[in-house]
Amino acid sequence: MQRALSGRVTVEGEEVGALDGPGLVVLAGVTHTDGPEQVATIAKKIAHLRILKDEKSAVDLAVGVLLISQFTLYADTAKGRRPSWNQAAPGPVAEPLVQALADALRGHGLKVATGRFGADMQVELVNDGPVTILLEA
Repeated sequence: MQRALSGRVTVEGEEVGALDGPGLVVLAGVTHTDGPEQVATIAKKIAHLRILKDEKSAVDLAVGVLLISQFTLYADTAKGRRPSWNQAAPGPVAEPLVQALADALRGHGLKVATGRFGADMQVELVNDGPVTILLEA
């Protein structure tokens, strides 16, 4: 999760998601043991973690969230020169959980924009601070 002054994601030159102003950019990875409980926990942390101006949360300031799926967060680079993706959940498992995360964030009253699952996305953001927080459930 990154505190951002701006952010947008494009696919084949088309903007598919963007922040309307300052907010949070969330790069979400899903592993095999993730499920609804982890989605609820992470959504609550994203919505209520006080990392914005004056120690406010996304809910406090009603900022947007740009949510982008990113299986490469689970790259295992311990051996050799080629990352292993074995810890990343396959698309049919991960996609519904990323969508559930978007829905859960909306349930906290946040405006959520997303990338396009499985697409080759170009992500642009201006990290504010910089502030980048690793969240795990």
